[in-house]
Amino acid sequence: MRIRIVAVGKLKEAHYREAVADYLDRLRHYAKTETVEVDDGPTPKVTGALRKAIGERVRVVALTIDGKQRSSEELAAWIETQASAGQDLVFVIGGADGIPDEIARGAHERLSLSRMTLPHRLARLVLVEQLYRAMTIRKGEPYHH
Repeated sequence: MRIRIVAVGKLKEAHYREAVADYLDRLRHYAKTETVEVDDGPTPKVTGALRKAIGERVRVVALTIDGKQRSSEELAAWIETQASAGQDLVFVIGGADGIPDEIARGAHERLSLSRMTLPHRLARLVLVEQLYRAMTIRKGEPYHH
């Protein structure tokens, strides 16, 4: 399984970059993982950049406030189902203006990390931590407890 995180905007603060990098390093023990950052800007430009970064033949998960909320265990089970089906996953995190409608509507899944609005840099950190947690749950490892 491959996991790609496509995010609008860059992580500018060192503490966020370091924390995200730490969880990405941990996550790479379980799946090939990469992060792609696209520049923020006018919606048509962002939409095109996201479409290119997402690629083809992948299961797209748009992180939206109105998406489905899952517990850590439910996320782990969902990832297990996708892995069993041979699906590569792409998680899309929007910038200040969210994810362009065209991308959000075209996603296979809409996932909400919280009903509260999170800044994109914090959403990225929460996402990578939860993906790592899901992988440890799948393997029955003690991190989740």
